[in-house]
Amino acid sequence: MGNKKENSFAPVIAIPPGETIKENMVFLGITQEELAVRLGITPKHLCNILNGKAPITYKTALKLESVIGPSAQFWMNLEANYQLDKARLEEQNELNADLKLLKEIPYKEMSKLGWIEDTPDKKQQIKNLKDFFGVAQLSSIPKLYKTILYGTAFRKHKQQKEISELGVCAWLRKAELDAQFIKTERINRKKLKSLIPTFRQLTMEEPSTFYPKIQKLCAQCGVALVLVEYLPKTYICGATIWKKDKAILALSVRGKRADIFWFTFFHEIAHLINLRKKESHISYENEEDEADKMARNYLIPDELYYKFLKEYLYKDKKVIKDYAYKIGIAPHILVGRMLHDGLIDYRHYSDLRPSFEIVNVIPPC
Repeated sequence: MGNKKENSFAPVIAIPPGETIKENMVFLGITQEELAVRLGITPKHLCNILNGKAPITYKTALKLESVIGPSAQFWMNLEANYQLDKARLEEQNELNADLKLLKEIPYKEMSKLGWIEDTPDKKQQIKNLKDFFGVAQLSSIPKLYKTILYGTAFRKHKQQKEISELGVCAWLRKAELDAQFIKTERINRKKLKSLIPTFRQLTMEEPSTFYPKIQKLCAQCGVALVLVEYLPKTYICGATIWKKDKAILALSVRGKRADIFWFTFFHEIAHLINLRKKESHISYENEEDEADKMARNYLIPDELYYKFLKEYLYKDKKVIKDYAYKIGIAPHILVGRMLHDGLIDYRHYSDLRPSFEIVNVIPPC
């Protein structure tokens, strides 16, 4: 086996074999037009060979051997070395571009979450990221995700913070990968909408109980429900992703309050039910759209909500709990909506807004 150091030559420039042909033309006193005739090729083709735009083929090498010398193998070796040097220079340029993009990808955080192997070697990090994203070059990621796969979703975002767009791409990719393991039926929006009352009732259960249930129910409607850990500076709450005929409902896990988790879930459900086009959507923190109104109404129909505000002592915690159970939702859902509307103060109702974490999620088979 050869010594690796012997093969580590890095060319500064790739010199085409045409330069050697030019030197021989000067030595022999042959013009470019004359040489083209002697070789039996067009002047344009010879010009391309001289400038490295056209390769020296086996046939051309044999002709050069007859006209200039010294041997066809000599010319083929020059061509092979030229192509190899070009490839090495292109590879180095690609590596430099990848190293630049590597700085913008939250590799350390991704490795801590177990998404990708931890390594201090930059070249290995690049290789690992290529495998993770399924691309030959990291420079393909922005175009792939921002233009081809999620162009509309990225364009609709009203940037209010400094968002890590490559972090967003990594988050979306993780959702895609996790969803591959979830078997779903064909998408059925009508069935999904009919399950809204069931989803509302599940807000009153613990995460270890409700999550497997909603994941299974979503799968029966053609939706793969996945939880994806939060990445810094992405500010993602959730996303609706389409992969062929499978809809992916991805939710961010960031130590969220229960009411925020459920609101995000219903928000993405609203997108799936009401958007007939298979258009992906990304939900960011502190951004509102039409789906927010639908989600609020799915969780607490407007007539029930405004009835509560008008006819009950809505700031009383016991009253809040009693009314929430009466209409079939968890109290934190009602508290969350009133907080959003500025009717009550965050500090006084934190005990009615539990934080929870969903772990050991097993996709339905």
